[in-house]
Amino acid sequence: MIFQVLDDKKECKKIYCAGKIHNELVEGLTGTWKFAKNLPSETEYAHLYCAGKTLSDVCPDFLQNEWGQSSNKLKAYLNSFMQAKIDLNQHCFYDLVPEHFLLDFYKVKSEITNHVIRNYHKPKNYDFLLELSGEVEKIKNRPLNINISKLNEHKHSIVTRNFLKKLKKTKSYIDYNIFGTKTGRLTTKPGSFPILTLNKEYRNILKPNNDLYVELDFNAAELRTLLALMGKEQPKEDIHEWNAKNIFHGLQSRKEAKERIFAWLYNPESKDHLANRAYDKTSVKEKYWDGKIVTTPYDRQIEADEFHALNYLIQSTTSDLVLRQMIKIANLLEDKKSYIAFVIHDSIVIDFAEEDKELIPDIITAFKKTDFGEYRASVHTGKNFGELKKII
Repeated sequence: MIFQVLDDKKECKKIYCAGKIHNELVEGLTGTWKFAKNLPSETEYAHLYCAGKTLSDVCPDFLQNEWGQSSNKLKAYLNSFMQAKIDLNQHCFYDLVPEHFLLDFYKVKSEITNHVIRNYHKPKNYDFLLELSGEVEKIKNRPLNINISKLNEHKHSIVTRNFLKKLKKTKSYIDYNIFGTKTGRLTTKPGSFPILTLNKEYRNILKPNNDLYVELDFNAAELRTLLALMGKEQPKEDIHEWNAKNIFHGLQSRKEAKERIFAWLYNPESKDHLANRAYDKTSVKEKYWDGKIVTTPYDRQIEADEFHALNYLIQSTTSDLVLRQMIKIANLLEDKKSYIAFVIHDSIVIDFAEEDKELIPDIITAFKKTDFGEYRASVHTGKNFGELKKII
């Protein structure tokens, strides 16, 4: 049976199913629209089937009028709550609206859900998307420890004052969107704390809720992914030093080698002879791009022209690899005080408790060991996110 969760707050447990509102989960539930905590493990999620499209995007023609009326009523209710300054975090949604509206709204939502599950192909990477949904939900439910006083020394700056104004309108948690980009790289939803765009100058406002932050970061992750897709072994040393020595024959510094290799990597028209000899971009692109679609090793399919094909392949594969490492580490931390605080592109940040320090070697090993071999990684720790010091 298709069902819908009426409110995902811990104390709000009602669901809609088969034309009725129930106070708890019932037998025989099979599918719903979107991931929520504590649902049966066999639940199918239509939102994952349709790659994050909205209900309006996937609504079939025969339900358009009914859905339009119901969704407009929902918007009207939400606007009235905003005008009345009612905080939905302090109330169960279903206590604030008439029951007849709930029955009408969730009936059509369930019909759209059923349409998607019956007519869309289940993604090959569905199990991964489901695990990822669970992890980003956990991140969302852990408020950040934000110390705004750290910005006092910058208050003379108009940029800082604008940031403070923006901060007042954002939530104190991170709400990731797993479908925000075509490559699968995470974005944040409107209203989320802006962790992905946070100016480095302001990072020190974030303090751990436990004892310290531990950041795990790959060395040149996307370049290592290209090597892996070529079937080559990973250099154990810093890859930019390795390039300076082995590709550019010691004629350039590490910094110069890094700038040169990235200028070549992200420009399909670059003709760098030495880089082309070491990294065969062309054969990798031909293996994973059929002229229209990039199919990554992690079963993502991305529409791409020739100019973007390799970039999408490398970025998507690297992003999925990092997110899989996050899930792996989250499993290691299950039932521990430490937890995943957030992910920023190629790095994972743990809100770490001293009592879990015996896990550090296992966490580092798990992070380094990827599906494509062992990636070199660095580890930084600190009492706030802006003052991390390298320990490995």
